[in-house]
Amino acid sequence: MEEVDALTPVITVLLLGILSIVISRSIRFSPIVGYLIAGIIAGPHALGLIPESDTTHLLAELGIVFLLFDIGIHFSLSNIWDVRKDIFILGPLQILLCGSAFAVIAISFQTPPIYSILLGGALALSSTAVVAQSLAERRQRNCPVGRTATAVLIFQDICAIFLLVFASTIQNQGQSSTDIGLLSEISSAFLKGLIGFLTAIILGRYFIKPLFNIVSKTKNEEIFTAIALLIVIATAASTGAIGLSLTLGAFLGGMMISESPHRHVIQTEAKPFRNLLLAFFFISVGMSLDWRILIEYWLHIIIFIIFLLLIKAILISISAQALGWSLPGSIQLGSLLAQGSEFVFVILAVPQMRVALGEQTSGVVITGVAASLALTPALAKIGNKFARFLWSRSSASAPKSEITPVADTPPVVIFGMDEVGRMVADALEANNIAYDAIEMDYDRFVTVGHLYKFGDKFTNYWSAILWLSFSCKTELIR
Repeated sequence: MEEVDALTPVITVLLLGILSIVISRSIRFSPIVGYLIAGIIAGPHALGLIPESDTTHLLAELGIVFLLFDIGIHFSLSNIWDVRKDIFILGPLQILLCGSAFAVIAISFQTPPIYSILLGGALALSSTAVVAQSLAERRQRNCPVGRTATAVLIFQDICAIFLLVFASTIQNQGQSSTDIGLLSEISSAFLKGLIGFLTAIILGRYFIKPLFNIVSKTKNEEIFTAIALLIVIATAASTGAIGLSLTLGAFLGGMMISESPHRHVIQTEAKPFRNLLLAFFFISVGMSLDWRILIEYWLHIIIFIIFLLLIKAILISISAQALGWSLPGSIQLGSLLAQGSEFVFVILAVPQMRVALGEQTSGVVITGVAASLALTPALAKIGNKFARFLWSRSSASAPKSEITPVADTPPVVIFGMDEVGRMVADALEANNIAYDAIEMDYDRFVTVGHLYKFGDKFTNYWSAILWLSFSCKTELIR
């Protein structure tokens, strides 16, 4: 009956995940918060419905693996040039200010410096999933605040990779890691990550991309899914085998696929796995929390939430103003990115980190970050209203970076890029009208891509439709 014993916790976690999603959506809370609460209730410190086992630990680890894989797919070098100022200036400045502030606070509470820097960096990150959802609900994805927030989140995701490599190095070194020079640890993490990035770019461009071009001609959906799973698991296992983290390998696997025009269909195929396994991870994090500690330290949790949100909102606002943003616009951006990140849970899952902070402090931090995720929609709304109030009281005009018009008119859709379709496309382009073209024939799809010299700017959706999409050189869809 060992098989039944192994499946029982999986069934329980699946049931809890479904209930968490249904309840969280009904009360408009982030599902992450629901997962954490479900884990607390079902964990060993409460009802004990889910015993700890190798199966649950493996599934939880795979959740982070697929999360990093999905982030890697979005990280395409060709798509970040337009927001390079936000990614390479605002992002680093915000991480430096917030990370330093939280690290100093952690050191003042007698936390070892190496763990204080790791915690400070983790708390400086924001939640990509929660912010993206908030922007979508408020229809702000294409507004200046939405574009800048997305760019900052991209840089934060990159920093998260290095933090995970750093955390993995500490975990591999064990208790002796405190004796290793801090500069050596950071340099090692940076060097390992840099080598991985370069390798992923080369393999993605010269191996993975041609491979998917060949596979796409078979018109077999199952092969796409199988190869995507093979890449994410194989790259994760490869980096783990050489002493790096599994999550770094998953991210690099996603980067390889991001260079392929077939990345969207792979992302669609992998999304159910990611969401399901992430539920396992967050529930496992909740299982590690002792509700008695949370009740005993409720005041500490409230104080932590207040300081987390205020410090991040203020420092992000200062960073934005340093780059020319107005006070109202910077406040709106700061309130949107003030919450904690899911990566805090990943960092605090490192045993050495939990020992350095203590179970009580770890519980306070995890609970406070989870609460900040739930408060994000309300905080963003308050920041938006406050920004509007300041603008109404001010006679100054908004900087150009905050008022660049972005049209939300949907593009014209052309079905079939034959001779007639190309004529229509030429006419639309001549009049600066954006369009998307759908082509079912792969050979014609590739021919059109080369004909118009769009290179990697077209995307391929499998499911019997090949999708050609590009951006005209106009303000209309910039």
